[in-house]
Amino acid sequence: MTAHHLTRDQARRLVVRAQLLDADRPGDVVEVGEQLGYIKIDPTAMIAPCEHTVLWSRIGWSYESGQLRKAVEGDRLLFEFDGAFRPMSLLPLMLPGMRRWPQRESSKQWLSANAGFRADVLARLRAEGPLLASDIPDTAQVSRAPDGWSGSNQVPHMLDFLLRQGEVAVTGREGRHRRWDLAERVYPQDLPEYDDEEAAAMLAARRLQSAGIAKPHWYWTGVAKDSGEPAVVAGSSVKYRVDPEALAALEDEDSGGRVAFLNPYDSMLFDRRRLAELFEFTYVLEQFKPKAQRRYGYFAHPILMGDRFVGMLDAEVDRARELLKVTAVHEFLPFEPEESDMVRAEIADLAEWLGVSVTGLP
Repeated sequence: MTAHHLTRDQARRLVVRAQLLDADRPGDVVEVGEQLGYIKIDPTAMIAPCEHTVLWSRIGWSYESGQLRKAVEGDRLLFEFDGAFRPMSLLPLMLPGMRRWPQRESSKQWLSANAGFRADVLARLRAEGPLLASDIPDTAQVSRAPDGWSGSNQVPHMLDFLLRQGEVAVTGREGRHRRWDLAERVYPQDLPEYDDEEAAAMLAARRLQSAGIAKPHWYWTGVAKDSGEPAVVAGSSVKYRVDPEALAALEDEDSGGRVAFLNPYDSMLFDRRRLAELFEFTYVLEQFKPKAQRRYGYFAHPILMGDRFVGMLDAEVDRARELLKVTAVHEFLPFEPEESDMVRAEIADLAEWLGVSVTGLP
């Protein structure tokens, strides 16, 4: 197939639309989940936790945190897996891979050595679930060494392993703590069945849909070499794949752009090479840098204006004083007066959504 030839402007519009960051906002949480494929969960809350910032940046003022809980715990239209909320429509495509897990020999050996422990955890959940990890006794025969992220208790390890195998599921949360139950009680039981090849192809297509345009790389982008259609972008040597439906939509009337503040763990920012190639934006998360080496701030949020990254918002919520403290709005190039007004208006909307006042804005 002959490759599509795109300008950078067209490629950027594809990405912005696919990520639901154009002026045509989505209607609800489930629509966002279906299109993005996953909504990252992260507790770092300089402004708000990632999952809520991602949804607010798409939906806007009408988004409330209870809507996410309802979609996950009440309606079961989203589910939690591997640090993200995902649409239930993806589960059938993930199940073949879950049934093959684990592939790593060390994980296989740990599970084999802890067959009794595995049976204990499943029996406890069957009899008493849903439960927190702290409600389940640690009866491991063989322990994994603490890795800096988890302690010596083996229950969280076993639950995560069983989650990846599709045996257990997260049924909800108490604060930041997950409640666990048997997967058969959480996931729908009338899901379609696909073989490995079908599931992989459909999953790759969904991931390309959420990206708009991406370099094929199964690990980094989840996009296969035969996903979608080939594309090249002016000025770039990268061989991209493009979602044909998104490409066709480029011919529609452009809904225009808007300002969006993106959480540092937003899926829009995951593909750093694409950011550099298409948006000329070299993004570095400074959270783990020494303070003296930070340029924009510990957890600064990139500012997207239309289809361009124009700056970084360094801000923090002070809940005790009910304030959104703006330390700086870093401008990559000096803003025009209208651009400054748009960024100020978005900060005001953010503060209103958070239920606080703004301080520090020049």
